[in-house]
Amino acid sequence: MELHVYLAGQIHDNWRDDIREQAQSMNLPIEFSGPMENHDRSDNIGEEILGKQPDPVFKDEAASSLNNLRTEVLMQKADVVIALFGEKYKQWNSAMDAGAAIAMGKPFILIRPRELHHPTKELANKAQVVVETKQQALQALSYIFEKN
Repeated sequence: MELHVYLAGQIHDNWRDDIREQAQSMNLPIEFSGPMENHDRSDNIGEEILGKQPDPVFKDEAASSLNNLRTEVLMQKADVVIALFGEKYKQWNSAMDAGAAIAMGKPFILIRPRELHHPTKELANKAQVVVETKQQALQALSYIFEKN
């Protein structure tokens, strides 16, 4: 068995690389996907495909339509969604992706530090598992593969 895990949320640091490397070191049979991690490509994809837009608002709208398409397709294919909430970056994308996963009925793991308990309490209530570290999220996935 192999799991497809969608790593939801912000793309401003390398948290996904940490998870992918840890999963590989644990020999977990997991395929990962997620949003476009190249921030410039994510911001410019609308104009790359649809052409030059008349102003920044239309540029953002064009990019978001394509980024939302990517998210919808890849999240639909996922067996599990992991969303990480951290303190350093604004977490709008994490919240949007977590809400989408919940609406799709996807098993959902929420990673958030204890300090973010209050602002993420509603998401936490809908998650199958809430953890404080990336390592704990991977341990939860590892448990799926354990034999009786």
